Amino acid sequence: MKIISVNHPDANSLAANVIQKGGIIVYPTDTLYGFGVDARNDAAIQKLNFIKKREGPISVIAPNVRTVKSWSSIHNKYWESIENKLGGKTTIILPVKKNFVSSTILGPNQTLGIRIPNHSFSTNLVSTLGYPITTTSVNLKGEFPLNEPKQIKQNFGKEIDLIIDDGKLASKGSTIYHFKNNSLTIIRQ
Repeated sequence: MKIISVNHPDANSLAANVIQKGGIIVYPTDTLYGFGVDARNDAAIQKLNFIKKREGPISVIAPNVRTVKSWSSIHNKYWESIENKLGGKTTIILPVKKNFVSSTILGPNQTLGIRIPNHSFSTNLVSTLGYPITTTSVNLKGEFPLNEPKQIKQNFGKEIDLIIDDGKLASKGSTIYHFKNNSLTIIRQ
């Protein structure tokens, strides 16, 4: 397990290499540190679920709104309300097209939580890879998220391949909206 600074010139390429090989990274967002794996790789997702002692839907990172639109199966006339909320400390659960992520991370009715964090590391990484990575808090199911790289290494160092260190993050999780019945509803604030 390796820790490198978010400002290291090779941080993006090293993280991409781990993801491409089916590994697990921990990376900073504008809210919390997240566990990242290739969102298409069933084996990597299974490892991640084992580490967190959980199963079920997992959100992903998108690099920009245009990409989210290309993944979505929502009619264009509803996009204005979604675009107004998408980005920063917000996750939106919406229906998506089939077969671009593992079905194991989808929610009911082919839905997926998607974030565009206001943190260049994660969005640049997804741009480099050309496909989504998971974003789920660094913790065991039911426990508080870890926000400091030293704590993360102590608790998960044996199970992860790389930590991208951006210091201690003092935030809470994202606000979550669900697009259902052609409108957005807050499910976590």
